[in-house]
Amino acid sequence: MNQPIKTMEDFSAFVGLSRPTVSKYFNDPTSVRKKTRDIIEAAIKKSGFRPNIFAVNLNRRRTNILGIIVPNSTDPFYMALTRRIEGIAEQTGYLAFVLSSDGKPELEERAIETFKSMNVAGAIIGPLGVKSHHDKLAKLGESIPLIYVDSPLDATSPFVGTDNRQSFKLIVDYLTRSGDQPCYFGMSPVNSNAYERRDAYNEAMKNLNLEPRFVKVDPGLTWEFEKFAFDATTRILREGGFPTKTVLCATDRIAFGVVAAAYQAGLKVGRGADCDLRVAGHDDQPLSRYMCPPLTTVAQNYNEIGRLAIKLLFDKLGENDEAKIEIPADQRILLNAEIMLRMSA
Repeated sequence: MNQPIKTMEDFSAFVGLSRPTVSKYFNDPTSVRKKTRDIIEAAIKKSGFRPNIFAVNLNRRRTNILGIIVPNSTDPFYMALTRRIEGIAEQTGYLAFVLSSDGKPELEERAIETFKSMNVAGAIIGPLGVKSHHDKLAKLGESIPLIYVDSPLDATSPFVGTDNRQSFKLIVDYLTRSGDQPCYFGMSPVNSNAYERRDAYNEAMKNLNLEPRFVKVDPGLTWEFEKFAFDATTRILREGGFPTKTVLCATDRIAFGVVAAAYQAGLKVGRGADCDLRVAGHDDQPLSRYMCPPLTTVAQNYNEIGRLAIKLLFDKLGENDEAKIEIPADQRILLNAEIMLRMSA
């Protein structure tokens, strides 16, 4: 080769076949005769040429690219969720393209526009809730199937996530049976989970004929949950302490901040008789079992959430799949959580 092969035209000249024939192969290798396919594949091996996958996909009626938007790419839950989705997509011949909105509606909007320009086949989205571009997501949903995960966009969109009512009933029942009744440390209202989990705690306490006790915190919007909780706990302890000696946190990341602030204040967290405070979380983040003390929490099954989300998306795309899933009429799949009893509560 005298010149590097960079374009489809270069490769067509190199292999000695027409540009339409080469394009047809890259769109679907089985669409050309075996003899032609063998010639092209030998040329690919010799030249090392790889077409621009996005350019190839733009020419298809439906691409093999799937979009994923998460609100925070550094959150361990979303990292594990996207890893699961990417793995299944790859096994099925799709490319999963992940973008983060970083908690900002303008970046969510940019991600939506990017996916439209890429002609993605469908998308799985963790929305920003009240800050999401509902109209733009609705418009995108008119042209491609969308599945929402972790927190629903609204009451009717296809969704896969955890049943917050079940998970909070589980943890509230345990905490009240094993010690002081729990007060609730909510999360910053970055998505609908903030409201659903607060309501779920409230319902679980009332079902036990107990008075819900809420920790008063600044309702500002932030994804820095650990700092948010650490700063609030430092203030709360300085001003006299929590409403009860058991703190149930909306997320494990909130619990991380609470435990760190309690440690710095000289308090011992745990369920022993010599402990000053019990702390429990929600989600079972990867680090929860390794903190000191290990965190009692309820586990979201992110592997199953990811699997069901992409299976639901494939169902909407008409992909043949032997492992069919049962889809509820309202297209909302809620998974039960499992309690993880550790030393913090």
